Amino acid sequence: MQRASRLTRELSLLATEPPPGITCWQNGQLDELRAQILGGVDTPYEKGIFNLEIIIPERYPFEPPKIRFLTPIYHPNIDSAGRICLDVLKLPPKGAWRPSLNISTLLTSIQLLMAEPNPDDPLMADISSEYKYNKQLFLQNAREWTEKYAGQ
Repeated sequence: MQRASRLTRELSLLATEPPPGITCWQNGQLDELRAQILGGVDTPYEKGIFNLEIIIPERYPFEPPKIRFLTPIYHPNIDSAGRICLDVLKLPPKGAWRPSLNISTLLTSIQLLMAEPNPDDPLMADISSEYKYNKQLFLQNAREWTEKYAGQ
C-alpha cells in the first residue's frame, strides 16, 4: 500500500513539475513506467530523445527501481542492453540508493551521467578508453548513434 501511494504521488509530481528535459508516465501497470530524457545541450546527445524503461520492485522505496535505456546510446556507463552503471541505482554497500531518493532524482542523475560520463567506472571498457584517450572520436561516435537511434 505504501508503495502504491508513494508511486502515485511521485508520478503526479513528475506530471505537474517534471525536471527539465524529462518526462515519465505509467506503462499499463503501476509498477512499469516509461521515461524520456532529452539529450542535453552541448553534449553529443543533443536533440536526441532517449526512451527508458523503469520497473518498480515490490520493496520500493527500500529497493531501487530497475532502469534501463530502450534507445541505444553510445556511452561508457551504459551497455548494449541499456543497463546503467550508476551508484544510486544500486543498494549499499556498493551503491548509494536510499529510500529518500525518488524516480525524479534518479532520472535527473541519469541525465547528468549522460552529460558527464564516468570513464573510471565503465560498463563498456572500449568506449571508456575512447572517451579518455580519443575524445573527438568518442564525441563523433556518440553524435552518430544519437542521430541514428534517438533522432526525431
